[in-house]
Amino acid sequence: MIEQEIRTPAPRTGDRERRRTRMLAVGGGIFIALILLRLITGESDITSSGTMGATLALAVPIGMAALGGMWSERSGVVNIGLEGMMTFGTWGAAFASYFSGNPWLGLLGGIVAGAVGGLLHAVATVTFGVDHIVSGVALNILAPGVTRYLSDLLFTDEKGGGATQSPPLPSFPTWSVPGVGKPLGSLEKHHWILISDLAGLVRGVLTNLSPITLLGILLVPVSYYLLWHTAFGLRLRSCGENPVAAESLGVKVYRMKYAAVVVSGALAGIGGVFLAMVASSNYQEGQVNGRGYIGLAAMIFGNWRPGMVAGGAGLFGYTDALQLRGGAGAVHAMLLLIGIGLLALAVWRGYRRRVVAAAVSAVVGAGVLVWFFLTDALPREIVTYSPHITTLLVLAFAAQRLRMPAADGMRYRRGGGH
Repeated sequence: MIEQEIRTPAPRTGDRERRRTRMLAVGGGIFIALILLRLITGESDITSSGTMGATLALAVPIGMAALGGMWSERSGVVNIGLEGMMTFGTWGAAFASYFSGNPWLGLLGGIVAGAVGGLLHAVATVTFGVDHIVSGVALNILAPGVTRYLSDLLFTDEKGGGATQSPPLPSFPTWSVPGVGKPLGSLEKHHWILISDLAGLVRGVLTNLSPITLLGILLVPVSYYLLWHTAFGLRLRSCGENPVAAESLGVKVYRMKYAAVVVSGALAGIGGVFLAMVASSNYQEGQVNGRGYIGLAAMIFGNWRPGMVAGGAGLFGYTDALQLRGGAGAVHAMLLLIGIGLLALAVWRGYRRRVVAAAVSAVVGAGVLVWFFLTDALPREIVTYSPHITTLLVLAFAAQRLRMPAADGMRYRRGGGH
């Protein structure tokens, strides 16, 4: 009965197919553009298996934070405390795995610690009506202090541990698809157009995978199914669109919001587990390093939908991987792609008669191309912060097409009060 009242019309099969086709076309177009960029600039790391594997690995913590943010905001609770929840996750993974000697218990510890961070945010925002931004900022400030205190208390006397880091942690196994590493590696070394690039892509995403990477990939379709194809997901999303109407139809709005924010924290905690136990061999203070905020940007770029959120995480993971694997030369080569892309965007906006936006895109695009042709490399500082710069650029140019949940950030009180 409730589902019949609040269900929005399901998208037609043709609409879903067109959207899927459009996403595949965009992904294919980006990959072809990277191939052409490799041929023009000679930077082989642009499509190498090392870069593709690093992209997948670096996208996991960002993607988990973004997916967690999506769960929370679909219920109407803004969550900028993802950074703090990931910090709790890194410490929880270190504590549980070190003192148990079992990496799988480390995964559980990181999930629980992240969920505790989500619970704190839910208590503040849902029960006490604290402003969502204030609560999130407070959580981001609280997490480093709490984890430093606990590290000083529990890790200082352990071998290799201290107030700012844990002792070495047990590691997860890595898995590869049998029989693909050497043949694809041989193809990749020839640098044949398209064939070697595809070999690098496939080899990068099918070898040396951690269980956390596979879990992160699996959670994207699972989140989509739960939120868009179950009664639970329908009720949760209704709380983010119109909680007063949802309450009038019998939805337990507080319960749905609590569930969403705790799940949000747990997902961010998984990202923290990856940073402490896969990307590194121990917990370190400052390990999250802004990835929670980048995850928030990936969520916004992905328009609060799991598939596009994963694409946004992949984009930010790729820029991070490129500056780590390819260095200044590979990042410098991206200026050519960015400049051409901005000029193409200017043409499109001019066609749509958005004169000011077209002019801005054209000027910025021309400036980027001039920068590319007049320089041979980028300053080290710009290379290091290229993922953060990408975050700002993507949000600046994608902001006009976004639609957040209608009641996102609203301080809801039972009975219809705000």
